[in-house]
Amino acid sequence: MRVYPAFFNLVFSWMDPELAHTVGFAGIKLARRVGLGRVLHRLTRPDPGNEVHVMGLTFPSPFGLAAGFDKGATGTHALTDLGFGHVEIGTVTGQGQPGNPRPRLFRLVEDRAVINRMGFNNDGAEAVAPRVASALQSLAQDAARTHRARPVVGVNIGKTKAVGLEDATDDYVRSTRVLAPYADYLVVNVSSPNTPGLRQLQELDALRPLLRAVREEADRVTSWHVPLLVKIAPDLVDQDVLAVADLARDLGLDGIVATNTTIARDGLGLRSDAQDVIACGAGGLSGAPLRRRSLEVLKLLRGHVGEDLVLISVGGATSARDVIERLDAGASLVQGYTAFLYEGPFWAARINRGLRRAARRTPH
Repeated sequence: MRVYPAFFNLVFSWMDPELAHTVGFAGIKLARRVGLGRVLHRLTRPDPGNEVHVMGLTFPSPFGLAAGFDKGATGTHALTDLGFGHVEIGTVTGQGQPGNPRPRLFRLVEDRAVINRMGFNNDGAEAVAPRVASALQSLAQDAARTHRARPVVGVNIGKTKAVGLEDATDDYVRSTRVLAPYADYLVVNVSSPNTPGLRQLQELDALRPLLRAVREEADRVTSWHVPLLVKIAPDLVDQDVLAVADLARDLGLDGIVATNTTIARDGLGLRSDAQDVIACGAGGLSGAPLRRRSLEVLKLLRGHVGEDLVLISVGGATSARDVIERLDAGASLVQGYTAFLYEGPFWAARINRGLRRAARRTPH
């Protein structure tokens, strides 16, 4: 019997969603500070048989935590104690910024969904970089002690709101310069709906020079190849999805993260009250309603690029069955976030157990 749903209803359901996130994340970090991290890790760590080798990296599990939860690398190690094979930090911008006015995070519990218009609230690249470095050092020490693969830490970068679109490339390059030396991989986020004009950067004439400049800067400031991916919106029409894929191959990118949140509201109002949906206002929708489109984009991409690109699938994945479905459809890795809010701290551990059971049932 699972305890967390009752705990959520009792403690978090009445609380402002952003406050609930802050309180919950503080609890996760506190567990590590008081010495429970190692105990949790022994209970939740992925099976060695679930390791995934892509982009020159070893991921302890194909399932990881998407960008948005740990925006500032303040609890990265604590999150991996819960069983995530990787954590994607961010979105981080070149300059620190407070994000959009509150309220800016809304639950649609009946639909297992969230609408957010956070607006890339974060401390900025200069503040986040040393935290990423510290997390990597701590994770490496634990991996050496346990003789297991170190969880992977990716960094997701976006545009500072105050920077105009004409200067966006310089802003991304600034973040790359500071963060690339500490990132296991980098993701260029041009698909959030919550920074005005950002999605215009998905247009090929703007995206090509931006991605080329980030790739060149990452190579300049590191002595190794930092894998580079681009994160796209589910709202792109199929033709544009394929155009971005062709551009990624042409520029020698390592992969695509598909997909970000959606501005569509398809399917909402069937479970959630339509007026509640309207009251949430603008923002990106994530969670279960995004599942179908995210899977469509994944299949479209894999059918088009073959094995040329790593594909990280995100959007509506809740269970081990969902993760297996994405892997079977061609995902190299799978990420989740919204279901974490509803499933609780042992969500990743349950998915890892499901992956382990499925692997044991598969004939060799």
